[in-house]
Amino acid sequence: MKVAILAGGLGTRLREETEFRPKPMVEIGGHPILWHIMRHYASHDLRDFVLCLGYKGDVIRNWIMNFQVMNSDVRVRVGSRDVEVLDPPRDETNWTVTLAETGAMTPTGGRLVKARRHLGDETFMATYGDGVSNVDLRALLAFHKKQGRIATVTGVRPITRFGQIHAKDGLARGFEEKPQLAEGWVNGGFFVLEPKVFEYLSDESVLEREPLERLTADGQLAVYEHRGYWTAMDTYREAQQLNEEWASGKPGWLQRP
Repeated sequence: MKVAILAGGLGTRLREETEFRPKPMVEIGGHPILWHIMRHYASHDLRDFVLCLGYKGDVIRNWIMNFQVMNSDVRVRVGSRDVEVLDPPRDETNWTVTLAETGAMTPTGGRLVKARRHLGDETFMATYGDGVSNVDLRALLAFHKKQGRIATVTGVRPITRFGQIHAKDGLARGFEEKPQLAEGWVNGGFFVLEPKVFEYLSDESVLEREPLERLTADGQLAVYEHRGYWTAMDTYREAQQLNEEWASGKPGWLQRP
C-alpha cells in the first residue's frame, strides 16, 4: 500500500528553520521529522512512499538520493569516484520512495491530485510531513475497511498549550499543566483514502476545507479516534520540545498506544 506524505508547505510559522529547508526536514534528534514519520509507517510494514514535494523540495530530493552515503561509513576510490557503502542502514534500504513535484504554492488537496498517477487505483494512506504519533496504523486500516467509507481521518486530542484550572465557587480546585483536550476531536492527519476521493479534489483544493466538508455531508468521512500520543511541529518552540522529548529517551511517538 502506498503512503502519500504532504511535504511541500511553506512552514511560515517555523521561519527560524524553514528559511533554509522545508519543514519536513527540520530535525528531531539529528534526523528530519520526515524520517520519524516514515519510520513509523515502516514499523507497520508500510514502506512504499510518495513524497509530495513543493517548497525547497530539492532539499528532500538530496536527502533521499544521498541517504546511504550520508548515513553510513563509506569507502571512496577517489580516482574512479566509486563509492562503497560499508554499513548501509538496515531498515531504510527496504523503502521505496517516489519523489513527486507538486508545486511550491499548491494546496494540500491539490498536491494529492498532482501525485495521483503515482498512487495507483487502490486504497492508499496519506498524512502531513510535520506530525508524529503512535497511532496504530494497522488498526486504523482495519477500521477504515470496516466502515466502508471513501475516507478515514484520524481524530486526535492534542495537548493544550496552556495549563487548565478547575474552579468552583471562586477557588481553584485543581490545576493541570498542559492537559490533553478532554472533549472534541481535531484532524490529526493519518488518513486512509479510496481512489474515489479524487472526485472531491481539484488542483486548487485545500483538503481540510471543502473536500472534507463534502465528504462529511455525503456520509463518506469516517473518524478513527486515537487517544494516544500525537503532536504537530508548527512553531520553533514545538520543535525544541520535540527535541527535548527525543533526548529524554522516551519520545511519545515511539511508545505503544
